Amino acid sequence: MQCDEVEYRIVGDDLQLVEVDLDPGETVIAEAGAMTYMDDGLQYEARMGDGSAAEGGLAGKLLGAGKRMLTGESVFLTHFTNAGPGKRTAAFAAPYPGKVIALDLAKLRGEITCQKDAFLCAARGTQISIAFNRRIGAGIFGGEGFILQRLQGDGLAFVHAGGTVVRRKLEGETIRVDTGCLVAFTSGIDYDIQAAGNLKSMFFGGEGFFFATLSGMGYVWLQSLPFSRLADRILAHAPRAGGRSRGEGSVLGGLSRLMED
Repeated sequence: MQCDEVEYRIVGDDLQLVEVDLDPGETVIAEAGAMTYMDDGLQYEARMGDGSAAEGGLAGKLLGAGKRMLTGESVFLTHFTNAGPGKRTAAFAAPYPGKVIALDLAKLRGEITCQKDAFLCAARGTQISIAFNRRIGAGIFGGEGFILQRLQGDGLAFVHAGGTVVRRKLEGETIRVDTGCLVAFTSGIDYDIQAAGNLKSMFFGGEGFFFATLSGMGYVWLQSLPFSRLADRILAHAPRAGGRSRGEGSVLGGLSRLMED
């Protein structure tokens, strides 16, 4: 499979987006709603499928759409094509604060496995499918369920992550990771789920009941702030019924509540 050779720039520090430059006739595919802005002359169309050669005909598109429904993603991907005479740019951003990770699949054995909601956009020709985790423990307790996304091709793909991103190279060793902090890993990495320790550690250690264990030869990308963790913290401090916020323990917060009363 040969992907379009696009150019890109990652813009910003903590709230990043990626600008993708397209020559005439080139296409970038993206998750529905990921586009931030684009130049005049770009045509976009929602399609049921990634448009890769491996997708096949109508039956392949329907099968791919059914699999995407299992991940909770939109059945459709948006295709942005440069129909003008010169270079055009489209920009894409994640639905929550974080980093954009550029992945050159040609340098990563042609394949990446990532969280089911991590994919942002990719050059046309990239095959976007799902990978069922065959291990029962990883499926039930892994945070991602039985399903992970698989990106295959020889071009550029972009995924997003929350907080700070760390890339680890594994050379036969094993690391243990909070299940929500895993973003992506290359082929050659074995992914499994193990209990966090004894019952006391599991219930009172504050690190959750299970860890993801990653071992083998390849690269792993980790995120310091999964969106689920951020959402939990926001909900913990959200206003209660009646307008008061939870956990507002500062002096100013106390004074404001006295004034409300």
